[in-house]
Amino acid sequence: MWCKVCNRLTYGNYCELCGAKAEEETPSEVRWCPDCNAPVLKTLDDDRRDICPVCGGKTAYLVADLRPVFPQEKFLIEALLGKQSAFKDKSVWACNNRYYIDGKAKAIPLKTFRTADVSAIAEELKERVSELESYQEAFEKQIQVFLSANQERLHAIVDEAFQFIQSAAERYETEQLMISFSGGKDSTVTQDLAVRALSNPSLVHVFGNTTLEFPMTLDYVSRFRKRNPKAIFKVAQNKEQDFYSVCRDIGPPARMMRWCCSMFKTGPITRVINNLYRDERILTFYGIRAHESVSRSKYQRLTENSEAMKIQKQSVASPVFFWKDIDVWLYILNERLDFNDAYRLGYDRVGCWCCPNNHFRAQFLSRVYMPEQSEKWRDFLIGFARQIGKPDPETYVDDGKWKARQGGNGIAAAEDIKIKFTNCTSEEYAKIYQLNKPPDDSFLNLFVPFGKLSKELGRKLLDETIVLDARSNVPILSIQPFQKSEYEHAVKIKILNVANYETVQRMVSYQVRKFNACRKCLKCESVCKFGAISIANGAYKIHESRCRRCKACMSAKYLDGGCLMDRYLKTVKTPREE
Repeated sequence: MWCKVCNRLTYGNYCELCGAKAEEETPSEVRWCPDCNAPVLKTLDDDRRDICPVCGGKTAYLVADLRPVFPQEKFLIEALLGKQSAFKDKSVWACNNRYYIDGKAKAIPLKTFRTADVSAIAEELKERVSELESYQEAFEKQIQVFLSANQERLHAIVDEAFQFIQSAAERYETEQLMISFSGGKDSTVTQDLAVRALSNPSLVHVFGNTTLEFPMTLDYVSRFRKRNPKAIFKVAQNKEQDFYSVCRDIGPPARMMRWCCSMFKTGPITRVINNLYRDERILTFYGIRAHESVSRSKYQRLTENSEAMKIQKQSVASPVFFWKDIDVWLYILNERLDFNDAYRLGYDRVGCWCCPNNHFRAQFLSRVYMPEQSEKWRDFLIGFARQIGKPDPETYVDDGKWKARQGGNGIAAAEDIKIKFTNCTSEEYAKIYQLNKPPDDSFLNLFVPFGKLSKELGRKLLDETIVLDARSNVPILSIQPFQKSEYEHAVKIKILNVANYETVQRMVSYQVRKFNACRKCLKCESVCKFGAISIANGAYKIHESRCRRCKACMSAKYLDGGCLMDRYLKTVKTPREE
């Protein structure tokens, strides 16, 4: 938030100095100058917002946001519409599936992308490569007009971003600052702003390689590293898991069940942070923008409340939080920054190429530019649809219904999250839990957050382990293997000497679920502020020397159901798939 009275960053809804209500940046709109044939950005409180700063002519409202259409995407539009060379000298911009050609809107229906002859289009694009240079010359001229018309806007947002970055960083040592670098346009701008504002090209950069990156993203990251040799650049990657193998086990990710984020992005990044910073609190500069999605619009520009963070030990500052797409491109094009070539092809976002949040146009682009990967993914999804009993698997996949999948219906792994138990008839506050494998030291290790584990105090003939309260040394749990005819593997857990029986019982059940259902998703590593949880060599381990018994890993506040798999594998009686 920003105090316009003091012209400074605030850390709440009201300025700490003057008490004035803090505000977001003044909303802006995109207008069109017909004489310059270019978009002009104006804030709504600008008395002269209908005047073009270049020619002085009248402008008219066009749209809320825009992105530039590069020559490569112009080729694509021409191929889709069967209008070869029609847009070479046109000023073309886009917002979602609507294009603005010399200021006039042209919508391309989703049906066009779905029914297009992908092979023919790909062949045409290859044949026209020699025309690219002439298209690029026309594009550069149009961009120069755009830059000239929006210098005032550029200076305003850059100056404000510099102040935000410097203010947010002033409470941290340089060694506690980090840049999250995804290879997308927003993180590209955030990186450049942070380095310039702090006059430090040697900041730590962390790139999360999900293994599902666009090939163009990996190419861009490689170029970035060569051009920024002073940057401390770390790559976070989960090398222990294979995306397709996990999909076969628990089903592909869906819009409301993106297990891939924890397993292939947040988790690996947490590991890098733990290795670099241990217990230190850090500030990470992220390229998050409120205009990207409804969920991100609810974020705060500066987030220091750890409960809201995916990675508990970091605070997050988002310099471009209030920027629109066109602001980001204004900065990139004005500063002549290198950027991910996927944007030239027409992608408007470059996360994982097969993300369930991708729209039909992005899927179409991948079919054109990544045919082998796209076909492999489609074949897998069709096979999965058959596995879970869909009568029309091809339609289910091609219509995008797989993206709305909820729960573990039809998946064998869904049994692992179900906590099966019986009450012990001979002892009060004791339950006998079914396990899907023998209880061993890794099972006992899950109870470290409750207190100190003591085999010495347990009855040896029963192979009993006693858990002692970490502060009082009073026994609070008894754990022992148990033979039960209905269960191949079982354990009896009795709660001792506690008043809040139900709370402890719930947390016990969470740990049983972890043992049965753990898929090494790395979420628990991210939840722990103290780096006490690690997953290595296929094993989940809580390091007793680091554990502070905060119980965050067993709290529904941080991990609903005690295990991320509970959310993704829970059976839904009437799944909605739209």
